[in-house]
Amino acid sequence: RQPDSMAATHRWLKPFRTLHLYFGAFTAPALLFFAFTGALQSVNLHEGTHGGDYKPPAWVVSISHMHKKQSFEVPVKRPSPKTSVMNTDVAPAVDVTRAIAKPPFASNKRNLWPMKIFFVLVSLNLLLSTLTGIYMGWRYTRDRRRYGATLAAGVVVPAMLLLF
Repeated sequence: RQPDSMAATHRWLKPFRTLHLYFGAFTAPALLFFAFTGALQSVNLHEGTHGGDYKPPAWVVSISHMHKKQSFEVPVKRPSPKTSVMNTDVAPAVDVTRAIAKPPFASNKRNLWPMKIFFVLVSLNLLLSTLTGIYMGWRYTRDRRRYGATLAAGVVVPAMLLLF
């Protein structure tokens, strides 16, 4: 390489590193939030089981709803409509077209746990790499006040956006 082209490359490198540092600091809180809530959702901890005893904690339901719908206001589920009382003397008519159109139940269910475990591990990796990135940014920056303010803005700005 020519010395002039190398100087031009280094001239661009410093501003890009600075942008990377501050963009990373601003988005790090959101990355931590999405990695954590994504891990919870990967193993369905945000949903109750049908016919089971598990009822998720309200905070898990709330933050999972924020992850998916960008709101903490979880809509109240309406109860399923009650089946109307039918006259037992008359046999209900069978809709043959619907019965024929439905495909038979697939008995070869796939095991989803290996993929769920993989995504939980990806979430944990994202959490750890974001936390180490925050630490390295804090440890090696020259202006800790500006870095801390940018990191705090990454928490405050989304919190303020909830007001709209």
